[in-house]
Amino acid sequence: MSEVINDFGIQKILDELGIEEINNGASTGGRWFNTRGEKIASYSPVDNTLIATVDAATEVDYEAVVLKAQEAFETWRTWPAPKRGEVVRQFGEKLREYKNALGTLVSYEMGKSLQEGFGEVQEMIDICDFAVGLSRQLYGLTMHSERPGHRMYEQYHPIGAVGIISAFNFPVAVWSWNTALAWVCGDVTIWKPSEKTPITAIACQQIIKQVFDANNVPEGVSNLVIGDATIGKLMAEDTRIPLVSATGSTRMGKSVGAAVGARLGKSLLELGGNNAIIITPTADLKMVVPGVVFGAVGTCGQRCTSTRRLIIHEEVYDKVKDALVKAYGQLQIGNPLDQNNHVGPLIDKAAVEAFTNALNDAKTEGGVIVTGGEVLTGGEYESGLYVKPAIVEVENHFKVVQHETFAPILYLIKYKGGVEKAIALQNGVPQGLSSAIMTNDLKESEKFLSHAGSDCGIANVNIGTSGAEIGGAFGGEKETGGGRESGSDAWKVYMRRQTNTINYSDSLPLAQGIKFEL
Repeated sequence: MSEVINDFGIQKILDELGIEEINNGASTGGRWFNTRGEKIASYSPVDNTLIATVDAATEVDYEAVVLKAQEAFETWRTWPAPKRGEVVRQFGEKLREYKNALGTLVSYEMGKSLQEGFGEVQEMIDICDFAVGLSRQLYGLTMHSERPGHRMYEQYHPIGAVGIISAFNFPVAVWSWNTALAWVCGDVTIWKPSEKTPITAIACQQIIKQVFDANNVPEGVSNLVIGDATIGKLMAEDTRIPLVSATGSTRMGKSVGAAVGARLGKSLLELGGNNAIIITPTADLKMVVPGVVFGAVGTCGQRCTSTRRLIIHEEVYDKVKDALVKAYGQLQIGNPLDQNNHVGPLIDKAAVEAFTNALNDAKTEGGVIVTGGEVLTGGEYESGLYVKPAIVEVENHFKVVQHETFAPILYLIKYKGGVEKAIALQNGVPQGLSSAIMTNDLKESEKFLSHAGSDCGIANVNIGTSGAEIGGAFGGEKETGGGRESGSDAWKVYMRRQTNTINYSDSLPLAQGIKFEL
């Protein structure tokens, strides 16, 4: 890895995480491959410093990883689930030990605030805790048979190798959501991280190696393949990978879903969001402002659950707009490792271009920029990746509003009449991930949560669109893909379901009362 010189000592962080000498793009947990693909350079969006270069994996490397994963699955699936859970528990403990180092690296490589970097590692710890408890459940059901002397039940078995394609904005947390559950279910994992954040992936593999070595876990249970979209395509088309979990844009998800579906595999898709908060006349402004501002500018608007649209009743529209403009005026923009700052950089220049293009499109369609929208340059903004979060007055039907822009742009939309009008606007986009309503009216909140309410996978009352907890299943509908990860019964997607019937009688009655005489 290249030497890095900066104010907070990234070199020390790399050393602590045990990744100083690793620049290869494929691993089976126990060893690193001597990869020879194109070099992938990871630059920090914080200050445009080169963190390291990684030799990407080739198709040959990918093939070797899959074969090792298949071999490991034959052994790993025979381990009792609580024993697999114990390995995950120890991984969670290691993450507690490395929380500061890994969280700092997440912040520096991705560009999110230091507290959000720590929070991402905490999500990893939380999902490990959840998975440990799950390892002593993985329950099936018992059903009553219509035939005397028969017992009928269902059970779940490991599915095999789980392919995981993760995005840059949560470079480690979403991978862990899939991995911790897959491992306790008896699966092995093959991870293709975003090529924009490969170093955090390498760090995770090194932390895992310590735990696996101490527990004699077979090589090939945790696999890493770093590369471009070619690797993702190989994974999506590979019949040896029964489940592909992909997080990213709707465009990417459609491609993965089509390829996996063509071979009748299973896909778990977590794609675009176009999340709205409805503000009704009874909303408490003290709760509205922090919820909206964090949802809109946290991670510089680069969360799938970021607040994109604010649907405000005409009675309180001006009051809410003025309060938000005042709050935006207090935002501190700069190095995300400085905890006095609220907003860090966008991930790269393409993201900045998308930000400015969206604002121009909004103005072309008749939108009005209320505040923000500038690209900051010079001094600490020398990388050209820092922008002022924007608030724009628009109509919900504008073409630019119907699409997700992964940047800190908050669209203000006015509504008249009852909450049904607002819900129709909320639902009037192709995406369906997260939604929220701010109200002190019980009827409004219940309508929002009813069958005729929000069509999103996540619907909140008096909290924002961002900040899901591990215990609930995470995911959305429509162009968000329909997948569910993390809590609740999301574990079932990582297993194959089997119905069993046992005849303990002395005869062979047929179902539905059918008679078959010889």
